[in-house]
Amino acid sequence: MSATAKRIAMWSGPRNLSTAMMYSFAARGDCTVWDEPFYSAYLEYTGMDHPMRDEIIAAHEPDPDVVASICKGPVPGGNAVFYQKHMTLHMIEGFDRRWMRSCTNVFLIRHPARVIASYAKKREGTTLDDVGFVQQSQLFDEVAGWSGKPPVVIDSDDIRAAPEEMLRKLCAAIEVPFTRKMLHWPAGGNEADGVWAPHWYAAVHRSTGFDGVEGPLPKLGGVYAELALQALPYYERLAAFKL
Repeated sequence: MSATAKRIAMWSGPRNLSTAMMYSFAARGDCTVWDEPFYSAYLEYTGMDHPMRDEIIAAHEPDPDVVASICKGPVPGGNAVFYQKHMTLHMIEGFDRRWMRSCTNVFLIRHPARVIASYAKKREGTTLDDVGFVQQSQLFDEVAGWSGKPPVVIDSDDIRAAPEEMLRKLCAAIEVPFTRKMLHWPAGGNEADGVWAPHWYAAVHRSTGFDGVEGPLPKLGGVYAELALQALPYYERLAAFKL
């Protein structure tokens, strides 16, 4: 591993442009990507019933200590950059988080109304824990506490509005060189996709770059509207620090 190798831990909830961002970094040519490293361990330790639960646990590493050791270890493939796409809800209490100090931690955010509208189409009975806003805020505070400064925050809406500008800002903030290769990727998915990709990644598999600006916020009703209101303060708090 190069002495200048960069490990990036990108923290988001689900439906946050997180897979497109992983594809963007994979397209660099100098970057190894890892899709939701702790997903199997999260399901194994919590007993949560997610789509394809048994397949995920069987196909991916369920021991959080093994996952952590890889996250902080040499970059697989000897690349200069190791991009880890993490879900905030997967980093449950009891999982050792010391590995995070070996990474540049970045927080990818998206307005909760958009997240909840998208997530509810894929999995019924959505709860505040499922969408990861509370956990994201807690992890942000934890990183800020031991690093002595707020970690980098980037908003998915801003990326979609101006992909090159925002990726240039992100790369400067995390001290990796920007390349225009990050703006496009082949359709059809990536070999690093988790086994859960068929359930969750249909839209991004059709893409070859970042989609354009989204329209007005979706109108939510009932329990989903209340859920968005509960999540909004956590989103707005991190949005105050965004690039």
